[in-house]
Amino acid sequence: MKKMLTKTDSQKPRGRQIRGFGVYFLVSASLIIFAFGCGDSLQKAPGPDTALIASLKEQAIQIVDQELSHFDPRIRVAAIEVVAVTGQVELMPKVQQLLKDNFVPVRFAASVAVGDTKYRPAQSLVKQLLGDRNESVKIAAAYAITQLGSKEGFNVLRNAAAGADNLVRANAVWLLGKTGNMQALELLYWALEAKDSDYRTRLQAAEAIAKLGDERIYRKLWAMLISAYADDRVMGVRAMGALGTEQAKNALITMLDDDLLEVRLVAAAQLGTLGSKDGEPEVLDVFTKNLTHALDKMDDIERVNVLTALAIGQIGSPKLTKFLPRLLQNQSLFVRLAAARAVLQCAMNK
Repeated sequence: MKKMLTKTDSQKPRGRQIRGFGVYFLVSASLIIFAFGCGDSLQKAPGPDTALIASLKEQAIQIVDQELSHFDPRIRVAAIEVVAVTGQVELMPKVQQLLKDNFVPVRFAASVAVGDTKYRPAQSLVKQLLGDRNESVKIAAAYAITQLGSKEGFNVLRNAAAGADNLVRANAVWLLGKTGNMQALELLYWALEAKDSDYRTRLQAAEAIAKLGDERIYRKLWAMLISAYADDRVMGVRAMGALGTEQAKNALITMLDDDLLEVRLVAAAQLGTLGSKDGEPEVLDVFTKNLTHALDKMDDIERVNVLTALAIGQIGSPKLTKFLPRLLQNQSLFVRLAAARAVLQCAMNK
């Protein structure tokens, strides 16, 4: 689950800030990538080590369960995301309680989780959030009830995506992409091209269109991949993964040669979602070449470890899953949650 944008996010200078799994990090890179045909190199990843994953699953669930009650709202958001992505319905009663949380991002994430898991017991409570004082929470609630079958919710999302507030518009277009409703396509293209849409809204709109499977967006996504700005490239990589065509897969493989490790790891993860293990060597290098050793700041190390764990969860090969016990013991709660997510995703795919 992507984090909701906030006023603070919208004021960050373009190309300098990437947000993912509750971790903020600065990047600066410049790269032009040339396309080449590489579809034949796509290899299907073998299944995870089922015995190892089975032995780690209870520990992973305990980590997520515990952090849903953490005092830091960023940790609660990250834990909610794991529940939603991995479909841990047994933890949804706790997530439901977080619909009443004091912090806006937590209420937003909890509402989206209700929609993602189609958790009907929370329907009444999430409907109350349609009157929340925060507009982004309102549209997250609208997404939730849309996924539970309400036509009213979809109309709320459409109105928000067409509104003047770019913060709300960016969150709304992302949520529209998640609905899977092709009726949103025309509005998403409008948001992509509108002169008053800021760059974050345009990035979100491009990814939303890709999620709906419209191949016309490919050229726009390719332009994002060759951007000098790392956040553009990361969003382009994620959108290419959402598009999921053979052409998109080929584009993702080119990103395994990106100068920035973070971009390579995100590309490896997206290839994993498409059933390819072509990114496995990039993830393995983090351990075999000790790539975090060269990083000076703890935030940088944490960020790489989070992205590494997320990529392992998407690829799920035995060569990579053997590192999950280590990541589950990491001192960073964000890394432990990312590793728990990886374990639970592997358990789903075994």
